[in-house]
Amino acid sequence: MTTTLYRNPPSSFRCQFSLPFTWAVKPRQDVMRGFRGAALLTSLLIYVPPVQMTYIFVYGTLKKGQPNYFRMLPDQGNGKAEFCGHARTVDGYPLVIAGKYNIPYLLNRPGEGHRVQGEVYRVDDTMLSFLDAFEGCPTMYQRTSVQIELEDWKVEGRERSPGSMMEAFFYSTTSYQPAWLKHNFYENYDAYGDHGLVYIDREDREIH
Repeated sequence: MTTTLYRNPPSSFRCQFSLPFTWAVKPRQDVMRGFRGAALLTSLLIYVPPVQMTYIFVYGTLKKGQPNYFRMLPDQGNGKAEFCGHARTVDGYPLVIAGKYNIPYLLNRPGEGHRVQGEVYRVDDTMLSFLDAFEGCPTMYQRTSVQIELEDWKVEGRERSPGSMMEAFFYSTTSYQPAWLKHNFYENYDAYGDHGLVYIDREDREIH
């Protein structure tokens, strides 16, 4: 068999080997398709879906400066919580301090009480699961949606103006004693306020 080598091959001739002289080289289409397929597969393998974040409105001991705020911090391992700003409920609700541990309860009776002040957070699924357990959801509290009016907004790139409305989750309760409706209704809960009802931390409740 005779093999003929061309120094200046015709345009229809293609070679994929390196030789001491110049060759006309063009990648084969099936090889290029293979490269593209490999690149697509690699991009699929390294794709990381965005983290699902949920807006939560807190009005009690989870607010900044309150007894359970530390549970929202990243070093606690409960998940991620990003402070977004201050807000108040569009509707009024009875916010009372009740029980032997002086716990703040927001009774799910819209249209009664005050427009409750609180804080808005963006939380990931891990923090949301922690909060559900922390709040005893769904027996002690129920997580439902609520319309809130923003007082300020601290998140760059997700601008919202003061006075605008948004929807968030909050923890209210339908599991309350009728006598609680005769308690004082609060607009802004403060565990250290002049009401004299000292909040009992969970770690201290066994001895009370």
